[in-house]
Parts: sequence; C-alpha cells; structure tokens
Amino acid sequence: MSLFTYKAIDPQGRTVAGRIDAMNSVDLELRLRRMELDLVRGQLMSHRSVFGGGHVPRREIIHFCFHLELLLRADVPILDGLSDLRDSLEHPRFREVVASMIESIQGGKKFSQAMEEQPKVFDKVFVSLISAGESTGRLPDILQNISESLKWEDELASQTKRLIMYPVFVGAIVLLATFFLMIYMVPQLKQFVTNMGQVLPWQTQLLFYVSDLLISYWYMVLALPLLAVIGLKLMLHYNPLVRYRFDALKLRLPLLGSILHKIILSRFAHTFALLYSSGIPIIESIRTTQEVVGNLVIRHGLERVEQLIGEGQNVTAAFHSTGFFPPLIIRMLRVGESTGSLDTALMNVSYFYNRDVKESVEKVQQLIEPMLTVVLGCLLGWVMLSILGPVYDVISKIKT
Repeated sequence: MSLFTYKAIDPQGRTVAGRIDAMNSVDLELRLRRMELDLVRGQLMSHRSVFGGGHVPRREIIHFCFHLELLLRADVPILDGLSDLRDSLEHPRFREVVASMIESIQGGKKFSQAMEEQPKVFDKVFVSLISAGESTGRLPDILQNISESLKWEDELASQTKRLIMYPVFVGAIVLLATFFLMIYMVPQLKQFVTNMGQVLPWQTQLLFYVSDLLISYWYMVLALPLLAVIGLKLMLHYNPLVRYRFDALKLRLPLLGSILHKIILSRFAHTFALLYSSGIPIIESIRTTQEVVGNLVIRHGLERVEQLIGEGQNVTAAFHSTGFFPPLIIRMLRVGESTGSLDTALMNVSYFYNRDVKESVEKVQQLIEPMLTVVLGCLLGWVMLSILGPVYDVISKIKT
C-alpha cells in the first residue's frame, strides 16, 4: 500500500484533510466513501520514509491497547471498537492507521493481518501476540499483556535515555567551555604573555599551538565528527561485518557495556516470556524475539539457541551454550523448565535484569559526574598553569 494525502468533504459539508493508506486513487476514493467522506483531491506521498510518516508514539499505542481491551471485555464487536477509537484518536497518523485497519477487516482480513500491513507501527512481536490471542480466544488478555509490556519498555527506554543524556549534556558543557577558553580567552592572554619577552615553557607553547589550531581550523573540528558519524552510520547500514564488530565493541565498553548487555537481555527475557505465555511455541518465540534485541552478537547467539533446541536440546542447555547468561539465570531457567513454569522463570529473569539496570544506571551517573568534573578541572589547571607560569617567572625576576 501507498500513503495518500487527501482533501474531502464530510456529511456536514466541512472540509477534511489528512493521510491514509490505499492501493491507488480508486481505492482511496472507496475507503473515504466508507468513512462517509467525499473525495475532493488525493495525492500520493512519494517521500513517506524521509519525513517519518509512519512513526506513532509508544504512548499512543499503549492507550490504544488499553481502550480496545476495555471495549472487547464489554463485548463490543472489534469493528465497532476500532471505529470508536478512530474517532477519538488525536494523533493524525495513528488515526489514519486505524482507519486503514478497519478497511482491511471489512475486506475480510483478520485483526492481526490488518496490523501486519502496518509494520512501522506494529512490529512482529505485536502481530504475533495478537494472532495468538485470536487463535486462543484471549484477545483482551493479550491486549492487557501488551499494554503492560509497552509500559515496561517505555520505562526501560527512559532509563536508557537517562544513562546517555546526562554524560552527553555534561560532555557538551565541557566542550563548549574548552572552545570558549581556546578561541576567546587564550588569544588575549597570549598577547600579554608573549610581550613579557620570556622563554615560554613547553606546556604554554602547546596551549598556544592548540588555540591557534582551533582558531584557524574550527570548521574542520566541527565537521570531522559529523562526517565520522555519517560515515559510521553508512558502514553499519551496508556492511554486516562492521555492524557485528561495532555491536561487539558496545558490549565491551567500560561501565556502559555491561549495562547495555543487561538492558538487551532484560528486553529479550520479557518479550520471550510474553510470547511463550500467550501460547506461541518456544522455537517460534525465540525466532520472534531475535527482532527486538537490536544487537547482532546476541542475535547470532539466539539463532544458535534456536538451532540447538530444534536439534533436540533442552532450553537450559541451549541458553547455557551462548555464554550470555550468568549461572544464576541458567539455574532459574532450569527450575522453570523442570516445573513447567518457564514463562514465570523468564519474567523473574527480566525482573532481575531490570532491577540490576536501575542500580547500575544510578551508580554510573554517580561516577560520571566526578569524572567529568576532574576532566574540566584538569583542563582549567592546564590553562592556568600555562599562563600563570611565565607571569610568576617574571615576577620572581623583578623581586630578585
């Protein structure tokens, strides 16, 4: 399907504008007519991905699952429930997505199949859970589990952002302070120091050299990091080997690597438990969770787990062979497998990692602040020592 922009007239004669998925202009007119809208003008959007037309905030999807669950528990037909939600949604793109899903269901498709047509909004895990809910008749329960899972993911994402944003913010402050010192203050102090006629020490010469370099080539200092980031993104996108090595490097980073490892495993365990408890077979659950880990190293490990389970090994032995899980987690999986409560054991694994991530984030934040303070203090000390050293020598000679 393609994304069309349209201008139409509603039954009250008011002009309505928006976007909707359709196969072609004829399909666009039919879809709008079912929405009681008369098409005035429609145009295909050719740059949908560039402008992020498919993005829907996670909180909008959480509210959608919550309200649809309540409607289904009240025995409201799913088409009526989706129609009510479509009319009450404030997010324009999500309203168009729900309208497109209504059209697909009216055309004979299942709810999960209609969701599958919106991959930018509903991922494979979401579609698999909805499909399992339809086949088992537990769709309201599945929607409740998805809503709780999305809330958990939202909290996990906020922890990750908090871990990244604080050092980035403080680091930016340090860089701005460095630029201010090197480009504005040091040149003024350079004139004063050089006019004293003293032989400058090496640290002062180095300071003036760095300052002159930044003043002459400031555009390169700003452009090179940007070009490096763009080049890295292109290499990660087009070269799987580079992406694999980069993902392995992220897991080995001091302080941050272990936290990232725990975040990925927590997301995997939570999603795996949700899929397995919904009635999806183990191998299919593991295959689906490979899409959510976001790291090629761990994904290859899960592919190995899937292969070993397919060859007849038990779940505990297969996960133990990856080397990603500590002995405590392997023991919990063994107990869960032997007692027939593997989903409960996986939820305990997720809880264990989630709590560990919170504690680790707090510890790293407590370490980062003094470390950046030391860096800024060393920088200021270097500048002061380089400037005040020659001044002190002159004063000492005057006293003698």
